[in-house]
Amino acid sequence: MKEEITRWAKSLISLKGNVKFGPLFIAVLLFFIILFISTPESLINLVKKQDPLGYHLQYGTRTITESMSRIHEKDFSPEEVGYKAKIMVAILLLAAFLWATEAIPIGATDLLVGGLLYIFGILPVDQIPKAYMKDAVFFIFGVLALAVGVSKTGLDNRIGIMLLGKIKSIESLCFVFFPIISIIAGFLSGHALMAILLPVLLSVYHSACKLYDVKCDRSLAILLVLGVCFSLNQGGPGSPAAGGRNAIMVGYLEDFGKPILFRQWLIYSMPYVLIISFITGVYMYITFKRKLRVPTVNFSKFIHKETDELGSISVDEIIMTVIMLGVILAWITASSKLGMGGTCIIGVALMLISGIVKWADLQKKVRFDVVGLYAAACAMGVALKSTGASLWIANLLIKILPSWFRQGNMLIVAVSAITMILTNFMSDGATVAAMGPIALAMSEVSGIHIWKVGLACAFSSSFANMLIIGTPNNAIAYIGATDPETGEKLLKIKDFAIYGIPITIIACLVLWFWGVFGYWKWLPWL
Repeated sequence: MKEEITRWAKSLISLKGNVKFGPLFIAVLLFFIILFISTPESLINLVKKQDPLGYHLQYGTRTITESMSRIHEKDFSPEEVGYKAKIMVAILLLAAFLWATEAIPIGATDLLVGGLLYIFGILPVDQIPKAYMKDAVFFIFGVLALAVGVSKTGLDNRIGIMLLGKIKSIESLCFVFFPIISIIAGFLSGHALMAILLPVLLSVYHSACKLYDVKCDRSLAILLVLGVCFSLNQGGPGSPAAGGRNAIMVGYLEDFGKPILFRQWLIYSMPYVLIISFITGVYMYITFKRKLRVPTVNFSKFIHKETDELGSISVDEIIMTVIMLGVILAWITASSKLGMGGTCIIGVALMLISGIVKWADLQKKVRFDVVGLYAAACAMGVALKSTGASLWIANLLIKILPSWFRQGNMLIVAVSAITMILTNFMSDGATVAAMGPIALAMSEVSGIHIWKVGLACAFSSSFANMLIIGTPNNAIAYIGATDPETGEKLLKIKDFAIYGIPITIIACLVLWFWGVFGYWKWLPWL
């Protein structure tokens, strides 16, 4: 008996470490409140309305109720379909809250979403796995797996040193390096790049302070670390490969019947990245140039030793480089045929065949709970769209917005602003997972091209500069920014708010007034 009590005690202690009971209680309470309140009359009226604008009806049907009946191969009443839509709203809020607070492990929330879809019969049993396994899910898994290969071969260190090796002044850092890494962050994981560059940045910081006999120069540390962090964040809109948030939006656009190709995304996004990254460099330069205690920083001089120690490029690095370049080329030229996920999977298979990585490496280093988050987001997107829940939420938001925010480009501004606020308090992937279906439905109701709203939503999810919880880039920068010699913290939490709020406001203004009202105006929207 004593051993049994001890075992249960250890289990409870372990549970306490994995579960935040306060947020979990709030989440469950809200879910059951929504579950037991009556279905709104407006929702029931929507599911029995003929030819509702913004909903893709099944062939031969006229209402959402008829479409759901066709999908399930059962006869549903409007009240039953309305109830399922109400449950989907509850699942959306529950999942978003649990992802944001991590009241339970992320992987548990990923599985919980699927379990609730089964329990409440939101989708037919055989369609729930299909909703989970979208091309976007294979895509994000492939990107994370490729990052493992880059890290294991040591190519990440070589990339970091090569990128910084030609930087010889603060001016070239701000006006050349920051834009370059923003562009690179459009194709490679910003989180991985932050982790790659941070040790090099700290080494340069320490060497500069030592050279000029300066004990501590926090302004230099903030310029180096936050400058890179913010630049990587600004590169987030660059391409669908920049992060799971973009992959989620690609999947949503495909579900809504308006798929976007890799090269098409580049056309709408890359000019924006170039402009906002240069403006970010200008902002950081103006803010910190006069505050620096060291007169200048010659990166090429400080990292000369690291370059010598790196040695010649290895065979594994060459193979990994060829695989990465091949994957990027296939994304640009063949994504319409292979899909972005299929291209990634081929790249991962080549890594395994060539021995660059072993399956055990992927099992250990790939965040499968993050892959599951995107899978659950895709499943929620399908369910929200099928039940009409996303259309109902979109109608509610449009009614709440002032009339001049409901149409045309101002709707894009409204969606962007809402997404920007949310992404600073929850992960970018979770933000797009929650906002995506709603935003896309709003675009169809308002008669504006779905790509415009979808891209604005995805772009704005990268504007997480104000809090360390907004994105792993910020967390890596804050946690890792310590003096190499003294161990003193070089960044404070308030630094993200002080310097991140202006960057976020600038990013929004550039997106709205240069992108939405300027550059995008002259592009074709297919």
